[in-house]
Amino acid sequence: MKLYRAFATVGGMTMASRVLGFVRDILIAAMLGTGPIADAFFVAFRLPNLFRRLFGEGAFNAAFVPIFAKRLEGEGARSAERFANEALSVLFAALVVFTVAIEIVMPLFMMVFAYGYRDTPEKFDLAVMLTRIMFPYLLCMSLVALLSGVLNSLRKFALASAAPILLNVVLIAVMLVATRLGIGNSVTAGVVLAGGVMLSGVVQLGVLAIAARSQGMRLMPRWPRMTGDVGRLFRLAVPGIIASGIIQFNLMIGTMIASMQDGAVSFLYYADRIYQLPLGVVGVAIGVVLLPDIARHLRAGDMSAVSDSQNRAAEFALLLTLPAAVAIAVSAGPIVKVLFERGAFSPDDTVATAGALSLFAVGLPAFVLIKVLSPAFFAREDTKTPMYVALGDMLVNVVVSVALFWYFSRIGIRPHYGIAIATSAAGWVNAILLFVLLRRRGHFELDARLRTAVPLIALASAVMGAALWFLGGFLAPHFEQASGNLVQAAALVGLVAVGMVVFGVVCEMTGAARLAQIVGGLKRR
Repeated sequence: MKLYRAFATVGGMTMASRVLGFVRDILIAAMLGTGPIADAFFVAFRLPNLFRRLFGEGAFNAAFVPIFAKRLEGEGARSAERFANEALSVLFAALVVFTVAIEIVMPLFMMVFAYGYRDTPEKFDLAVMLTRIMFPYLLCMSLVALLSGVLNSLRKFALASAAPILLNVVLIAVMLVATRLGIGNSVTAGVVLAGGVMLSGVVQLGVLAIAARSQGMRLMPRWPRMTGDVGRLFRLAVPGIIASGIIQFNLMIGTMIASMQDGAVSFLYYADRIYQLPLGVVGVAIGVVLLPDIARHLRAGDMSAVSDSQNRAAEFALLLTLPAAVAIAVSAGPIVKVLFERGAFSPDDTVATAGALSLFAVGLPAFVLIKVLSPAFFAREDTKTPMYVALGDMLVNVVVSVALFWYFSRIGIRPHYGIAIATSAAGWVNAILLFVLLRRRGHFELDARLRTAVPLIALASAVMGAALWFLGGFLAPHFEQASGNLVQAAALVGLVAVGMVVFGVVCEMTGAARLAQIVGGLKRR
C-alpha cells in the first residue's frame, strides 16, 4: 500500500542518516570520550540537535503542512507558493532576532541549561563558546523544516528525508581532517566540531532550496508580512512544537539535571544516539508521512481511510519498535562496547552508558506511538490538546528525574539512571493520554487486525529477547577489545541477525506478520 511505501522511503533515508550518525559518534567517542570537553560539546550540541529534531522531524510541519496542502489542492501551486514565501519571510525575520538575542545572553542561558557547570568555570566557558558557534544552526534548520514541509506536501519524501544525512557527512569529514592534523581530546577539537555543525546547516539549507526550486517552488525571504494564514500557522505551530517535541524537551531537561554529575551528560548522549536509531527510522517516517495522509482523507470525508491509516501506522510502529526495544534492553552492553569502547571511551563508560540505554529502551514503543497518535490531532488543526498532554508529561519527567537523581545519589546507584527511567515513564504517560483522548472523541478505533497482531508481536519479541540473552552470554568473549574490531563487529552483526531471524520466524508461525504481505505492501503503488 502507498502508506507503507512512503514509510519505507522516509525510513530508508533516516536509516542512512542514523548509520552515518553512528560512524560520527564512534569518531567523537574516540576523540573526546566522556571527559569535560565532551560534556561541554554535548551540552552545546544538544541545543541545535534539539531544534533540528523539533523542526526537522515533523513538529513544524504539524502546523505548516495542513495549511500549505489546503492551498495547494484548493487554489493551486502559485497560491501555495505565495503562502510558503509569506511564512518563510516571517519565520526568517523572527529567527534572526531570536538568534542575535540568545547569542548576547548566552552565559545567562547556559546558567539554566547547564546549571551543574557553574562550579567548573573552564567547562562552563567552553560550553558557552561552543553553543555560540553552533546556535545559528537553528536558523538554518527552521528554514530547512519549512522547505521539507513543502517537499513532503508535494509527496517528494526522499528529497526532504535525505537532508539530515548531510549533517553526518560534514561532521565525519571534519573529524577525519582533524584526526589527520593530530587534533585530539582538546578545546581545538571541540571548536572544529562546532564549526562543522554550523557548516552542515548551511549545506542542508542550500540543497533543499535547490530541490524546492526544481519542483517549481521559488522560495526566498522577503519583507515580513503577517497575513491571516501566516498568523494561523504560528498560532498552531507553537503548541504543535511543544507537543511533538516532548521527547526532545524531556532529553533537554535530563541534560540540565545530568550536568550535576560528572560524565552524565555524555553517558546519556551516547545512549540516546543508539535508541534514536529505531525511533528515528520508524517514528520520523510515521510522523512525516501520516500527517499529510490523514489530512487528505479528512478533507475528502473518507473516515474509513483515516481509520485504516491510523491502524496500519500503529501496526507498523509496534512491529518494528517492540522487538527493537527488547533487543536494545537485553543487548545494551555488547552494543555500547562494540560501538564506542575505544580510545578515550573506557569500560566503565560502557557500563554507565549501557545501563541508561536499557532504561531508555523501555520507553521506545511509547515514543513511537506518540508519533502515530499526534497526527490525528494535528490533521484536525488541534495542536493545543497534544500540547496540554505534553506539558503534563514534562511535569512528570521533571518530578521523577529530580526525585530519582537525588535518591539514587544517596543509595549509591548511578544518578543518571533516574533520568533515563523518568524519560521512559513520561513517554508512556504521554502515549496513553493521547490514546484515551482519541478514543473518547471517536477518532481512533482499534480494528480487528491490530487487536490480533499486538499480542502476537509481543510474544515474538519476548522469544527473540530470550534467544538474544542466551546467545549474548555465549558470544561475550568476542565482544571484548582484545578480540579486535573485526571480530567484535562480526559478533554484534551475528547477534542482530539471529534476533531478526528468530523474530521473523515466530511472526510467520503465529501470523503476527507475513513476509509476503509486507513485501507486497511495499511494492504496490
